[in-house]
Amino acid sequence: MSVSHTSRRAFGQGLFGLSLLPLGACASLQGRSGVPGYDALLSDLHRRTFQFFWDVTDHRTGLTPDRWPTRTFSSVAAIGFAFNAYIVGAESGYIRREQAAERTFNTLNFLYNLPQGDAVSGTAGYRGYFYHFLRFDDGTRYKTCELSSIDTSLLLMGALCAGQYFDRDTTVERDIRRLSTALYERVDWTFMMRPSGRQTMGWHPEDGFIKAEWRGYNEGMMVYLLAMASPTHPIDPKAYQVWCSTYDETFGPNHGEPHLGFHALFGHQYNHVWIDYRGIADAYMRPKGLDYFENSRRATLAQRNYAIQNPMGFKDYGLDIWGFTACDGPADVKLTLDGVERQFRSYSARGPGDLHPFDDGTIAPTAALGSIMFTPVESLAAAKAMQARYGTDIYGQYGFFDSFNPTFVTDYPSREGHQTKRAGWVSNDYIGIDQGPILCGIENLRSGLFWRLMKGCAPLQRGLKLAGFEAVA
Repeated sequence: MSVSHTSRRAFGQGLFGLSLLPLGACASLQGRSGVPGYDALLSDLHRRTFQFFWDVTDHRTGLTPDRWPTRTFSSVAAIGFAFNAYIVGAESGYIRREQAAERTFNTLNFLYNLPQGDAVSGTAGYRGYFYHFLRFDDGTRYKTCELSSIDTSLLLMGALCAGQYFDRDTTVERDIRRLSTALYERVDWTFMMRPSGRQTMGWHPEDGFIKAEWRGYNEGMMVYLLAMASPTHPIDPKAYQVWCSTYDETFGPNHGEPHLGFHALFGHQYNHVWIDYRGIADAYMRPKGLDYFENSRRATLAQRNYAIQNPMGFKDYGLDIWGFTACDGPADVKLTLDGVERQFRSYSARGPGDLHPFDDGTIAPTAALGSIMFTPVESLAAAKAMQARYGTDIYGQYGFFDSFNPTFVTDYPSREGHQTKRAGWVSNDYIGIDQGPILCGIENLRSGLFWRLMKGCAPLQRGLKLAGFEAVA
Protein backbone atom coordinates (compact mmCIF):
# COMPACT_ATOMS: atom_id res chain seq x y z
CA MET A 1 0.00 0.00 0.00
CA SER A 2 1.36 3.42 -0.88
CA VAL A 3 1.67 6.21 1.65
CA SER A 4 -1.67 7.99 1.87
CA HIS A 5 -3.04 10.82 3.94
CA THR A 6 -6.63 10.78 2.71
CA SER A 7 -7.94 8.37 5.33
CA ARG A 8 -6.24 9.96 8.32
CA ARG A 9 -8.71 11.69 10.59
CA ALA A 10 -8.27 15.43 11.00
CA PHE A 11 -6.98 16.52 14.37
CA GLY A 12 -9.25 18.28 16.81
CA GLN A 13 -8.44 21.21 19.00
CA GLY A 14 -5.02 21.85 20.46
CA LEU A 15 -4.25 22.97 23.99
CA PHE A 16 -5.57 26.47 23.48
CA GLY A 17 -8.37 25.81 21.01
CA LEU A 18 -6.28 26.32 17.91
CA SER A 19 -7.52 24.51 14.81
CA LEU A 20 -4.97 22.03 13.56
CA LEU A 21 -4.61 21.17 9.89
CA PRO A 22 -4.67 17.54 8.76
CA LEU A 23 -1.19 16.12 8.34
CA GLY A 24 -1.82 15.78 4.64
CA ALA A 25 -1.76 19.55 4.40
CA CYS A 26 1.80 19.48 5.69
CA ALA A 27 2.88 16.65 3.46
CA SER A 28 1.49 18.40 0.40
CA LEU A 29 4.40 20.82 0.63
CA GLN A 30 6.81 18.03 -0.28
CA GLY A 31 9.06 19.04 -3.13
CA ARG A 32 7.68 22.54 -3.66
CA SER A 33 10.37 25.07 -4.48
CA GLY A 34 10.60 28.10 -2.25
CA VAL A 35 9.25 26.30 0.82
CA PRO A 36 11.63 26.75 3.80
CA GLY A 37 13.53 23.56 4.49
CA TYR A 38 13.55 22.24 0.92
CA ASP A 39 17.09 23.24 0.07
CA ALA A 40 18.98 20.46 -1.75
CA LEU A 41 21.48 19.98 1.07
CA LEU A 42 18.71 19.76 3.67
CA SER A 43 16.83 17.27 1.54
CA ASP A 44 19.94 15.12 1.26
CA LEU A 45 20.57 15.42 5.00
CA HIS A 46 16.92 14.63 5.76
CA ARG A 47 17.17 11.35 3.85
CA ARG A 48 20.59 10.42 5.21
CA THR A 49 19.68 10.99 8.86
CA PHE A 50 16.46 9.01 8.43
CA GLN A 51 18.51 6.23 6.87
CA PHE A 52 20.80 6.21 9.91
CA PHE A 53 17.93 5.18 12.19
CA TRP A 54 16.45 2.76 9.69
CA ASP A 55 19.71 1.00 8.84
CA VAL A 56 21.57 0.77 12.14
CA THR A 57 18.63 -0.12 14.41
CA ASP A 58 18.07 -3.82 15.07
CA HIS A 59 14.93 -4.61 13.07
CA ARG A 60 13.88 -7.38 15.46
CA THR A 61 14.26 -5.64 18.83
CA GLY A 62 14.20 -1.99 17.78
CA LEU A 63 17.34 -1.29 19.80
CA THR A 64 19.09 1.74 18.31
CA PRO A 65 22.83 2.01 18.95
CA ASP A 66 24.07 4.93 20.97
CA ARG A 67 26.59 5.54 18.19
CA TRP A 68 27.69 4.07 14.88
CA PRO A 69 29.92 2.57 13.49
CA THR A 70 31.19 2.13 17.06
CA ARG A 71 28.42 -0.16 18.29
CA THR A 72 28.71 -1.04 21.96
CA PHE A 73 25.25 -0.57 23.49
CA SER A 74 21.82 0.84 22.78
CA SER A 75 20.61 4.24 23.98
CA VAL A 76 16.97 4.42 25.07
CA ALA A 77 16.91 8.14 24.19
CA ALA A 78 18.09 7.30 20.67
CA ILE A 79 15.19 4.84 20.44
CA GLY A 80 12.86 7.73 21.23
CA PHE A 81 14.25 9.68 18.29
CA ALA A 82 14.04 6.55 16.14
CA PHE A 83 10.26 6.46 16.63
CA ASN A 84 10.13 9.94 15.10
CA ALA A 85 12.42 8.84 12.28
CA TYR A 86 10.06 6.04 11.28
CA ILE A 87 7.22 8.56 11.07
CA VAL A 88 9.39 10.78 8.86
CA GLY A 89 10.18 7.80 6.67
CA ALA A 90 6.53 6.96 6.17
CA GLU A 91 5.48 10.56 5.54
CA SER A 92 8.32 11.16 3.09
CA GLY A 93 7.86 7.95 1.14
CA TYR A 94 11.27 6.58 2.13
CA ILE A 95 9.49 3.51 3.50
CA ARG A 96 5.91 2.28 3.46
CA ARG A 97 3.64 3.07 6.37
CA GLU A 98 3.34 -0.66 7.03
CA GLN A 99 7.11 -0.94 7.38
CA ALA A 100 7.20 1.96 9.82
CA ALA A 101 4.36 0.47 11.82
CA GLU A 102 5.99 -2.96 11.98
CA ARG A 103 9.31 -1.54 13.21
CA THR A 104 7.54 0.66 15.74
CA PHE A 105 5.43 -2.21 17.08
CA ASN A 106 8.43 -4.54 17.32
CA THR A 107 10.30 -1.92 19.33
CA LEU A 108 7.47 -1.13 21.72
CA ASN A 109 6.62 -4.79 22.24
CA PHE A 110 10.25 -5.70 22.93
CA LEU A 111 10.70 -2.85 25.41
CA TYR A 112 7.44 -3.48 27.23
CA ASN A 113 8.23 -7.15 27.80
CA LEU A 114 11.78 -6.65 29.06
CA PRO A 115 12.22 -7.57 32.75
CA GLN A 116 11.95 -4.81 35.35
CA GLY A 117 13.21 -4.95 38.92
CA ASP A 118 15.75 -3.68 41.44
CA ALA A 119 18.45 -6.29 40.73
CA VAL A 120 21.86 -4.94 39.69
CA SER A 121 21.78 -6.90 36.45
CA GLY A 122 19.38 -8.82 34.25
CA THR A 123 16.71 -6.11 34.05
CA ALA A 124 16.02 -3.25 31.63
CA GLY A 125 14.62 -0.92 34.23
CA TYR A 126 12.75 -0.42 37.47
CA ARG A 127 9.40 1.17 38.38
CA GLY A 128 8.74 1.67 34.68
CA TYR A 129 11.91 3.68 34.09
CA PHE A 130 14.61 2.39 31.77
CA TYR A 131 18.33 2.31 32.19
CA HIS A 132 20.25 4.85 30.12
CA PHE A 133 21.98 2.16 28.06
CA LEU A 134 20.87 -1.38 27.21
CA ARG A 135 22.80 -4.44 26.05
CA PHE A 136 22.28 -5.47 22.46
CA ASP A 137 22.07 -9.19 23.18
CA ASP A 138 19.13 -9.17 25.59
CA GLY A 139 18.07 -5.55 26.14
CA THR A 140 19.06 -5.46 29.81
CA ARG A 141 21.14 -2.91 31.71
CA TYR A 142 24.55 -2.15 30.23
CA LYS A 143 27.24 -2.48 32.91
CA THR A 144 26.51 -0.06 35.81
CA CYS A 145 24.70 2.75 33.99
CA GLU A 146 21.97 4.68 35.77
CA LEU A 147 18.22 4.34 35.72
CA SER A 148 17.58 7.59 33.85
CA SER A 149 14.65 9.97 34.21
CA ILE A 150 15.53 12.06 31.14
CA ASP A 151 16.40 9.18 28.84
CA THR A 152 13.19 7.42 29.81
CA SER A 153 11.33 10.67 29.07
CA LEU A 154 12.93 10.99 25.63
CA LEU A 155 11.95 7.40 24.89
CA LEU A 156 8.38 8.07 25.99
CA MET A 157 8.04 11.28 23.99
CA GLY A 158 8.92 9.32 20.87
CA ALA A 159 6.60 6.46 21.84
CA LEU A 160 3.67 8.79 22.55
CA CYS A 161 4.30 10.55 19.25
CA ALA A 162 4.13 7.18 17.49
CA GLY A 163 0.85 6.51 19.29
CA GLN A 164 -0.53 9.73 17.84
CA TYR A 165 0.67 9.06 14.31
CA PHE A 166 -0.44 5.45 13.95
CA ASP A 167 -4.14 6.12 14.31
CA ARG A 168 -5.68 3.61 11.90
CA ASP A 169 -8.00 0.78 12.86
CA THR A 170 -5.60 -2.06 12.11
CA THR A 171 -4.25 -4.64 14.53
CA VAL A 172 -0.68 -3.35 14.44
CA GLU A 173 -1.62 0.31 14.79
CA ARG A 174 -4.04 -0.42 17.64
CA ASP A 175 -1.22 -2.31 19.36
CA ILE A 176 1.14 0.63 18.88
CA ARG A 177 -1.32 2.93 20.62
CA ARG A 178 -1.90 0.42 23.41
CA LEU A 179 1.79 -0.20 24.07
CA SER A 180 2.84 3.44 23.91
CA THR A 181 0.21 4.29 26.50
CA ALA A 182 1.12 1.28 28.65
CA LEU A 183 4.81 2.18 28.70
CA TYR A 184 4.00 5.72 29.82
CA GLU A 185 1.44 4.74 32.44
CA ARG A 186 3.79 2.13 33.93
CA VAL A 187 6.33 4.72 35.08
CA ASP A 188 6.17 5.54 38.79
CA TRP A 189 7.23 9.17 38.58
CA THR A 190 6.98 9.58 42.35
CA PHE A 191 9.95 7.24 42.77
CA MET A 192 12.41 9.84 41.44
CA MET A 193 11.08 12.74 43.54
CA ARG A 194 13.49 13.98 46.19
CA PRO A 195 12.89 15.92 49.44
CA SER A 196 13.90 19.10 47.60
CA GLY A 197 10.75 18.83 45.50
CA ARG A 198 12.78 18.06 42.38
CA GLN A 199 13.22 14.98 40.25
CA THR A 200 16.58 13.28 40.48
CA MET A 201 18.47 12.61 37.28
CA GLY A 202 18.74 8.93 38.09
CA TRP A 203 19.19 5.97 40.40
CA HIS A 204 21.59 3.04 40.76
CA PRO A 205 20.56 -0.24 42.39
CA GLU A 206 24.01 -0.38 43.97
CA ASP A 207 23.90 2.92 45.86
CA GLY A 208 20.61 4.71 45.34
CA PHE A 209 19.74 8.10 43.91
CA ILE A 210 22.10 10.33 41.97
CA LYS A 211 22.79 13.60 43.79
CA ALA A 212 22.21 15.70 40.66
CA GLU A 213 18.62 16.90 40.34
CA TRP A 214 16.65 18.52 37.54
CA ARG A 215 16.96 22.27 38.05
CA GLY A 216 15.82 24.66 35.34
CA TYR A 217 16.60 25.56 32.68
CA ASN A 218 17.44 22.67 30.35
CA GLU A 219 15.97 19.61 28.63
CA GLY A 220 14.60 18.36 31.96
CA MET A 221 11.35 20.26 31.44
CA MET A 222 9.85 17.24 29.67
CA VAL A 223 10.44 15.10 32.77
CA TYR A 224 8.17 17.35 34.80
CA LEU A 225 5.50 17.68 32.11
CA LEU A 226 5.21 13.91 31.71
CA ALA A 227 5.40 13.27 35.46
CA MET A 228 2.69 15.76 36.42
CA ALA A 229 0.33 14.47 33.74
CA SER A 230 0.57 10.78 34.60
CA PRO A 231 -2.87 9.23 35.19
CA THR A 232 -1.32 6.47 37.32
CA HIS A 233 1.67 7.86 39.27
CA PRO A 234 1.61 11.67 39.07
CA ILE A 235 3.84 14.05 40.98
CA ASP A 236 2.56 17.21 42.66
CA PRO A 237 2.27 20.04 40.10
CA LYS A 238 4.09 22.26 42.60
CA ALA A 239 7.25 20.52 41.39
CA TYR A 240 7.10 22.62 38.23
CA GLN A 241 7.36 25.83 40.23
CA VAL A 242 10.33 24.37 42.09
CA TRP A 243 11.86 23.59 38.70
CA CYS A 244 11.39 27.21 37.59
CA SER A 245 12.67 28.65 40.88
CA THR A 246 16.29 28.54 39.70
CA TYR A 247 15.66 30.22 36.33
CA ASP A 248 16.99 33.58 37.50
CA GLU A 249 20.45 32.05 37.88
CA THR A 250 20.86 31.87 34.11
CA PHE A 251 18.55 34.53 32.69
CA GLY A 252 20.53 37.27 31.00
CA PRO A 253 22.23 38.40 27.77
CA ASN A 254 24.49 35.34 27.49
CA HIS A 255 26.17 36.71 24.32
CA GLY A 256 22.89 37.88 22.82
CA GLU A 257 19.41 39.11 23.62
CA PRO A 258 18.21 38.28 27.16
CA HIS A 259 17.15 34.65 27.49
CA LEU A 260 17.27 31.65 29.79
CA GLY A 261 20.74 30.30 29.34
CA PHE A 262 22.01 26.77 29.04
CA HIS A 263 25.44 26.42 27.51
CA ALA A 264 24.87 23.38 25.28
CA LEU A 265 22.22 23.79 22.59
CA PHE A 266 20.67 20.35 23.09
CA GLY A 267 19.07 21.78 26.24
CA HIS A 268 17.24 24.28 24.04
CA GLN A 269 16.26 21.72 21.40
CA TYR A 270 15.05 18.41 22.81
CA ASN A 271 11.70 19.59 24.21
CA HIS A 272 10.97 21.45 20.98
CA VAL A 273 11.18 18.29 18.91
CA TRP A 274 7.72 17.41 20.26
CA ILE A 275 6.31 20.59 21.81
CA ASP A 276 5.30 23.68 19.87
CA TYR A 277 5.97 26.46 22.36
CA ARG A 278 5.12 29.24 19.94
CA GLY A 279 2.53 31.54 21.46
CA ILE A 280 2.29 29.85 24.87
CA ALA A 281 4.17 30.68 28.06
CA ASP A 282 4.30 29.75 31.72
CA ALA A 283 4.18 32.09 34.71
CA TYR A 284 7.91 32.78 34.56
CA MET A 285 8.08 33.68 30.89
CA ARG A 286 4.84 35.66 30.51
CA PRO A 287 6.08 38.80 32.33
CA LYS A 288 9.21 38.74 30.19
CA GLY A 289 7.21 38.74 26.99
CA LEU A 290 8.89 35.53 25.84
CA ASP A 291 7.89 32.03 24.90
CA TYR A 292 10.32 29.12 24.93
CA PHE A 293 10.54 29.02 21.15
CA GLU A 294 11.82 32.60 21.10
CA ASN A 295 14.12 31.73 23.99
CA SER A 296 15.68 28.93 21.95
CA ARG A 297 16.01 31.22 18.94
CA ARG A 298 17.91 33.72 21.06
CA ALA A 299 20.08 31.01 22.58
CA THR A 300 21.00 29.75 19.13
CA LEU A 301 21.87 33.20 17.80
CA ALA A 302 23.88 33.87 20.96
CA GLN A 303 26.09 30.90 20.10
CA ARG A 304 26.55 32.29 16.62
CA ASN A 305 27.49 35.67 18.11
CA TYR A 306 30.00 33.94 20.36
CA ALA A 307 31.61 32.21 17.39
CA ILE A 308 31.86 35.52 15.54
CA GLN A 309 33.51 37.13 18.57
CA ASN A 310 35.69 34.04 19.09
CA PRO A 311 37.19 35.26 22.37
CA MET A 312 39.49 32.24 22.74
CA GLY A 313 40.86 32.40 19.21
CA PHE A 314 39.88 28.96 17.92
CA LYS A 315 40.37 28.11 14.26
CA ASP A 316 37.56 28.64 11.74
CA TYR A 317 34.95 30.06 14.14
CA GLY A 318 32.86 32.72 12.45
CA LEU A 319 29.59 33.85 10.93
CA ASP A 320 28.74 30.45 9.45
CA ILE A 321 31.02 28.04 11.32
CA TRP A 322 29.54 27.57 14.77
CA GLY A 323 27.54 25.25 16.99
CA PHE A 324 28.25 23.92 20.48
CA THR A 325 26.49 21.18 22.39
CA ALA A 326 27.18 17.82 24.05
CA CYS A 327 29.30 15.91 21.56
CA ASP A 328 32.44 13.92 20.94
CA GLY A 329 35.77 15.65 21.41
CA PRO A 330 39.44 14.95 20.68
CA ALA A 331 40.79 13.83 24.07
CA ASP A 332 40.95 14.68 27.75
CA VAL A 333 44.29 16.43 27.57
CA LYS A 334 45.98 19.81 27.96
CA LEU A 335 48.18 20.67 24.97
CA THR A 336 50.05 23.67 23.64
CA LEU A 337 49.09 24.20 20.00
CA ASP A 338 50.33 27.16 17.94
CA GLY A 339 51.83 28.60 21.10
CA VAL A 340 48.58 28.52 23.12
CA GLU A 341 47.96 26.11 25.99
CA ARG A 342 44.46 24.67 25.74
CA GLN A 343 42.38 22.18 27.68
CA PHE A 344 40.59 19.68 25.44
CA ARG A 345 37.96 17.11 26.32
CA SER A 346 36.58 13.91 24.84
CA TYR A 347 32.78 13.54 24.98
CA SER A 348 31.45 16.54 26.92
CA ALA A 349 28.83 19.26 27.00
CA ARG A 350 30.15 22.39 25.31
CA GLY A 351 28.98 25.96 24.91
CA PRO A 352 29.40 29.53 26.15
CA GLY A 353 27.64 31.36 28.96
CA ASP A 354 25.45 29.77 31.63
CA LEU A 355 26.87 28.29 34.84
CA HIS A 356 29.08 25.68 33.17
CA PRO A 357 30.70 27.16 30.05
CA PHE A 358 33.29 25.14 28.19
CA ASP A 359 34.88 25.56 24.78
CA ASP A 360 37.82 23.67 23.29
CA GLY A 361 37.33 24.45 19.61
CA THR A 362 35.00 21.51 18.95
CA ILE A 363 32.09 22.23 16.62
CA ALA A 364 29.03 19.96 16.40
CA PRO A 365 26.85 20.26 13.27
CA THR A 366 23.85 19.03 15.27
CA ALA A 367 23.97 22.23 17.32
CA ALA A 368 23.22 24.51 14.36
CA LEU A 369 21.03 22.00 12.51
CA GLY A 370 19.02 20.93 15.55
CA SER A 371 18.06 24.61 15.84
CA ILE A 372 17.02 24.99 12.22
CA MET A 373 13.37 25.26 13.24
CA PHE A 374 14.30 28.37 15.27
CA THR A 375 16.88 29.93 12.94
CA PRO A 376 16.33 28.55 9.43
CA VAL A 377 18.45 31.12 7.60
CA GLU A 378 21.42 31.02 9.94
CA SER A 379 21.36 27.26 10.46
CA LEU A 380 21.11 26.50 6.75
CA ALA A 381 24.00 28.89 6.08
CA ALA A 382 26.05 27.02 8.68
CA ALA A 383 25.24 23.64 7.15
CA LYS A 384 26.20 24.84 3.69
CA ALA A 385 29.39 26.50 4.89
CA MET A 386 30.53 23.44 6.83
CA GLN A 387 29.76 21.07 3.99
CA ALA A 388 31.45 23.33 1.43
CA ARG A 389 34.59 23.95 3.48
CA TYR A 390 35.19 20.46 4.85
CA GLY A 391 33.32 18.21 2.41
CA THR A 392 33.65 14.49 2.94
CA ASP A 393 35.97 15.04 5.88
CA ILE A 394 32.84 15.66 7.97
CA TYR A 395 29.97 14.52 5.71
CA GLY A 396 29.41 10.85 5.03
CA GLN A 397 26.90 8.06 4.58
CA TYR A 398 24.51 9.29 7.27
CA GLY A 399 25.15 13.02 7.03
CA PHE A 400 27.44 15.03 9.29
CA PHE A 401 29.75 13.13 11.61
CA ASP A 402 29.16 14.06 15.21
CA SER A 403 31.78 16.79 15.60
CA PHE A 404 35.09 18.21 14.43
CA ASN A 405 37.85 20.44 15.77
CA PRO A 406 39.98 22.44 13.29
CA THR A 407 42.23 23.63 16.14
CA PHE A 408 43.20 20.12 17.24
CA VAL A 409 45.83 19.42 14.58
CA THR A 410 48.36 17.19 16.28
CA ASP A 411 49.64 13.64 16.36
CA TYR A 412 48.28 13.19 19.89
CA PRO A 413 46.20 9.97 19.82
CA SER A 414 42.42 10.28 19.92
CA ARG A 415 40.18 7.36 20.80
CA GLU A 416 37.01 8.99 19.46
CA GLY A 417 38.26 10.47 16.19
CA HIS A 418 40.91 10.93 13.54
CA GLN A 419 42.86 13.66 11.75
CA THR A 420 41.73 15.02 8.38
CA LYS A 421 43.26 17.41 5.86
CA ARG A 422 40.60 20.10 6.00
CA ALA A 423 38.74 19.83 9.30
CA GLY A 424 41.49 18.83 11.71
CA TRP A 425 40.16 16.32 14.21
CA VAL A 426 36.85 14.63 13.25
CA SER A 427 34.72 12.21 15.26
CA ASN A 428 34.60 8.64 14.01
CA ASP A 429 30.90 8.29 14.75
CA TYR A 430 27.33 9.36 14.26
CA ILE A 431 25.51 9.63 17.61
CA GLY A 432 21.80 8.81 17.81
CA ILE A 433 20.77 11.64 20.14
CA ASP A 434 22.57 14.11 17.86
CA GLN A 435 21.17 12.68 14.63
CA GLY A 436 17.64 12.88 16.01
CA PRO A 437 17.47 16.67 16.46
CA ILE A 438 18.83 17.18 12.93
CA LEU A 439 16.12 15.06 11.31
CA CYS A 440 13.33 16.29 13.57
CA GLY A 441 14.42 19.92 13.29
CA ILE A 442 14.31 19.77 9.51
CA GLU A 443 10.92 18.04 9.57
CA ASN A 444 9.40 20.53 12.00
CA LEU A 445 10.71 23.39 9.86
CA ARG A 446 9.18 21.83 6.76
CA SER A 447 5.82 20.69 8.05
CA GLY A 448 5.48 21.09 11.82
CA LEU A 449 4.73 17.36 11.77
CA PHE A 450 5.68 16.45 15.34
CA TRP A 451 4.23 19.63 16.80
CA ARG A 452 0.90 18.89 15.15
CA LEU A 453 0.90 15.28 16.27
CA MET A 454 1.66 16.12 19.89
CA LYS A 455 -1.05 18.76 20.08
CA GLY A 456 -3.34 15.76 20.03
CA CYS A 457 -1.44 13.95 22.81
CA ALA A 458 -3.65 14.19 25.90
CA PRO A 459 -0.93 13.54 28.52
CA LEU A 460 1.39 16.17 27.10
CA GLN A 461 -1.39 18.74 26.80
CA ARG A 462 -2.43 17.98 30.38
CA GLY A 463 1.16 18.46 31.54
CA LEU A 464 1.37 21.86 29.86
CA LYS A 465 -1.86 22.94 31.53
CA LEU A 466 -0.69 21.78 34.94
CA ALA A 467 2.54 23.71 34.42
CA GLY A 468 0.50 26.86 33.91
CA PHE A 469 1.05 27.42 30.20
CA GLU A 470 -1.36 29.90 28.68
CA ALA A 471 -1.74 31.50 25.29
CA VAL A 472 0.09 34.79 24.87
CA ALA A 473 -0.15 37.42 22.18
